[in-house]
Amino acid sequence: MYYFCLYLFKMDIAVNNLTDLPEVAKQLLAFAGEEKIFIFDGDMGAGKTTFIKVFCSIMGIEDVVSSPTYSIVNEYGSANDLVYHFDFYRIKNIQEAYDLGYEEYFYGGGICLIEWPERVAELLPDRYVKVAITVVDENRRLFRFSKAEN
Repeated sequence: MYYFCLYLFKMDIAVNNLTDLPEVAKQLLAFAGEEKIFIFDGDMGAGKTTFIKVFCSIMGIEDVVSSPTYSIVNEYGSANDLVYHFDFYRIKNIQEAYDLGYEEYFYGGGICLIEWPERVAELLPDRYVKVAITVVDENRRLFRFSKAEN
């Protein structure tokens, strides 16, 4: 099955160390505008969860943000929205996302931060912000933000 995706806008940011991440998170928030669905693409160890922790902090979340690898989804409260952090790495089949009630999360108006989105590609909403993280070397990453419409 093929999915057509049109990337409408994009932005690239080079990151040299972890202290750069809060500024990158602020730029992502500004770039996203009103969009509430974020997918995070990158190899294992690229820093997706690390960046999501910083991004949540920038959004005003005071809860401890951790990877939902085993629970699949964690919920955090911010002053303005509920934030749902997904990690679909361990799902065995798409039925697990259905059983989780993905529609309520993806279409419920909250902010969704989705790691390993390729495992649920057919369920993703039509519009989202993609955050691709590429490892340049041990300390450097390239972040690419793009707005997509299927």
